[in-house]
Amino acid sequence: MKKLINDVAEVVPQALSGLVATSNGLRLIEGTTIVVRDDLDAVTGAGKVALISGGGSGHEPAHAGYVGPGMLSAAVAGDVFASPSTDQVLMAIRAVAGPGGVLLIVKNYTGDRLNFGLAAQIAQGEGIDCDLLVVDDDAALGSAEKTAGRRGIAGTVLVHKIVGAAAEAGRSLAEVKAAGEAAVAATGSMGVALSPCIVPAAGTPNFDLAHDEIELGLGIHGEAGLERVNLRPARHLARDMIGTIARDRGLKSGDKVALLVNNLGATPPMEVSIMAGDALDACAALGLDVQRVWSGTYLTAIDMAGVSLSLMALDEARLEALDAPASAPAWTLPGRRLGQTIPAPEAQPATASNGRADPAVLAALVAGCRAMIDAEPELTRMDQQVGDGDIGRSLAGGAEALLAEQDTLAGLTGAAFWRHVGAVIRRSTGGTSGPLYAILAFGAANALEETQGDAGATLAAAFAHGVKALCDLGGAEPGDRTMVDALAPAVTAMATAGSAAERLTAAARAAADGAQATRQMKPRRGRSSYVGDRVLGHSDPGAVAVATWLDAAAGTRAGPHERPPLAQTRASGMRHSACTINQLLIKQAMRGDSHVRPRCT
Repeated sequence: MKKLINDVAEVVPQALSGLVATSNGLRLIEGTTIVVRDDLDAVTGAGKVALISGGGSGHEPAHAGYVGPGMLSAAVAGDVFASPSTDQVLMAIRAVAGPGGVLLIVKNYTGDRLNFGLAAQIAQGEGIDCDLLVVDDDAALGSAEKTAGRRGIAGTVLVHKIVGAAAEAGRSLAEVKAAGEAAVAATGSMGVALSPCIVPAAGTPNFDLAHDEIELGLGIHGEAGLERVNLRPARHLARDMIGTIARDRGLKSGDKVALLVNNLGATPPMEVSIMAGDALDACAALGLDVQRVWSGTYLTAIDMAGVSLSLMALDEARLEALDAPASAPAWTLPGRRLGQTIPAPEAQPATASNGRADPAVLAALVAGCRAMIDAEPELTRMDQQVGDGDIGRSLAGGAEALLAEQDTLAGLTGAAFWRHVGAVIRRSTGGTSGPLYAILAFGAANALEETQGDAGATLAAAFAHGVKALCDLGGAEPGDRTMVDALAPAVTAMATAGSAAERLTAAARAAADGAQATRQMKPRRGRSSYVGDRVLGHSDPGAVAVATWLDAAAGTRAGPHERPPLAQTRASGMRHSACTINQLLIKQAMRGDSHVRPRCT
C-alpha cells in the first residue's frame, strides 16, 4: 500500500482538518469528525430546516464537501467505509437543531440506517423535530428484494442539492422530506470498477480483478455488483449503464433528465470526460433530453478506478432546485446543454501546381509513412524509457493523415507538394514532433523554389535547407541527443555526388549510424534532458524515427534496375542491400544492442 498518510488511525480526522483549513465557511466541532457551517445562525435563526448527511469516510469529497449555504448544514464522518456512531450523529443534531427541525439524509446501508435512525429517535425524545430520508438510487440490483435493499450511491449528491434548495427556501420539514423522497424516486445510478480500492486499515485491495476484467454495478465500498465482464470500449459501457438506469426508473423518449458522471476515485479526468461524452450520446440514443450535466469527482470509493452514472428525472421544481444558488467546497455549477461544436474555419486549400507528383517522391513518402505506423509500438516503448511515451502515436497519427491525402498529393509537384505535406503534419501530428516535421517540410519547399540542378543535387539542397530550418527554430545541435543526431549526418551523406537514389541510400545509412550513436550521448535538449544519465544505453526515439523513415524511403528509390554501388555489401558471407543493413542498425538501436555493428562497404 502506498498512501500519503501518517497514522492509519488518524486518517479521517487529519483529512477533515485539512479540508476545513483550506475551505471557506466550514468548521470542525472540536474533538469530533463533525463538520458544520460556520454561519449556523443563518439556518437556526431563520427557522430553516437543518440538513445533516454522512456515513463512512472514503467517499471524498462527500460528505463534508457538500456543507454550505443551499446544501448541508453538517456532515458526520465515520471511519473509512464505516458508519459514524449514534452518539456522533446525535451530537451533530444537537449542534444544528433549531425551530425548523432537522432532516438526516443517509444512504441505504444497514449501519447508516441504524445509527442515524436511532439518533433521530433519541433527538425526538429530547424535543427536537427530526426525520430521516434514505437514498437508494442504485439501479444495478433492480428491486433488490433478496438483499439488504437498493444501495445509496452517487445520486445522493443530487438529492443533497434538491433538499438543500427546499430548506433554503424556508419550506417545512415535512415539505423538505417530501421533495427529497420525490428526488430519490426519480434518481437511478450505476457504477463500473476497473480496479479495487484499498482501505488504509486493511492495506490490501478489497477484491481482485484480472487485468482484462471489470465489475459492473458495484457499490461504493467495493461490494459485488451485477457481474464481472471483459473490458469493453467506453461507449459500450455508457450505453449499457444508461440503458439499465433508464429501464429501472421507467425513463422514456422525451423525458427531461439531469446527468451526473462521477469519478470513483482514481480515474483520470481524460477518461471521465470520455465517459461523459459517451453517456450523453447514450441518452440521446434513447431520446432522453439532458437538461443539466455534471462531470467530475463527487462521491468516490477511495482510490477505485471507475465511474458511476446517475440520471434524475426532472420536473420544473427539481430543475429549479438544481439551479438554485449553493456554495460548498465540492459543489459545481451544473452544465447546461448547449450546442457542443462550432464550424471549423476552412483550411487554406493546397496550392495548385501543374502536372502530377513525381511517382518516386510519392512512393518514398508513402513508404516512410507506413514505416512510421509499423514502428509505433516500438517507438512508444523507447519513449517511455527516456521521455513521456507519446512519440509513437504522434508520428503514426501524422503518417496516417498523410496516407489519407495521397490523392491530393498526387496532383502536386515541387514546393507545393512539400508545403501540403507540412500543412497536413502541422494539423495532425501531436507533441513537439508535429511542428518540427512541418518545419522540415516547409524548409525543403522553400529551397525547391530557389534550387536548380539535377534531381540528386536538388534533393540534397532541399533536405539540407529543411534540416537547417528545423535546427534554427528548434535549437538542437548534433550531440544534443535529439532527432538532429540522425538528420545532421544524413545531410552530410546526401551532399556526396551521385544520383538521387544513391544520395538517399547514403543518408539512410548515416541516419541509422547517428541514431545508434545517441545511446552514449548525454541529453542536452528535449524531454530526455530531465532524465539525465538514466537514458544512457537507450537510443533516442526521435533519432530512430528519422532513421526508420529514411530507410523506408531509400528502399523505394533503389529499384532492381537502379541499385547503386553503395547498396551492395558482404557480411558474414552473405550479400545484403544497404536498406537491409540500415534496418539491422535501426533494430539494434531500438533494442539497445551493444555488439559490433555491421557496416556497408
